[in-house]
Amino acid sequence: QVQLVESGGGLVQAGGSLRLSCAASGIIDTMAWYRQAPGTQRDLVAAVTSGGNTNYADSVKGRFTISRDNAKNTVYLQMNSLKPEDTALYYCNARRYGPYGATSYWGQGTQVTVSS
Repeated sequence: QVQLVESGGGLVQAGGSLRLSCAASGIIDTMAWYRQAPGTQRDLVAAVTSGGNTNYADSVKGRFTISRDNAKNTVYLQMNSLKPEDTALYYCNARRYGPYGATSYWGQGTQVTVSS
């Protein structure tokens, strides 16, 4: 079982920045951030593989940067030029691949609120 501990959420004005962190208790293959606003589905924000390959939602390209420190089993999400529509509960996701498929783990979520 892998546990994920998130930190870094908060309240920021539009145009500001926040950095989210998520530390995993074990070795992980793909790490990602998802977000969910009230009344909406949980959507992928950004993901990074153990090899450093990344992908982003179109809505955050050029503003958000995902990175990871494999030695610390930690993933970061640097969020710049934040917009009110970025307001959501952000969840860390970790995926481990094995012979029988992928196992997915979720953090408890950290709130990001962007005021206009």
